[in-house]
Amino acid sequence: TALSSVPGQAIDFPSPSQFLRRQQVLQLYRKILRAIRDVPAEADRRYLKDWAREEFRRNKDATEEDAIRMMITQGNMQLQELQRTLKLAKS
Repeated sequence: TALSSVPGQAIDFPSPSQFLRRQQVLQLYRKILRAIRDVPAEADRRYLKDWAREEFRRNKDATEEDAIRMMITQGNMQLQELQRTLKLAKS
C-alpha cells in the first residue's frame, strides 16, 4: 500500500507496530529533554542535551525491532536515573 504524488515513485508507510515504536521513541526523546531542563548548571544542561541529540541521531536509522525495543528500555532507564539524581539534588 504505497502512494505517491510523483508518478512512478512509491511511498512506504510504516506498519502499525513501526508507527507505535516511533511514537514511543519520540515520547522518550521529549521526556529526556524535559528532564534535562531541570538540570541546574547551564554547562551540564548543554552537555546532556547534545548527548541526547547525538544518541537519538546516531540510532535514527535502526530498523530491527528487538534492537529498537532494547534502546527504548535503556533510554527509559537513563531517564529514570537522571530524574532520581535531580530529585536527590533538590532534597
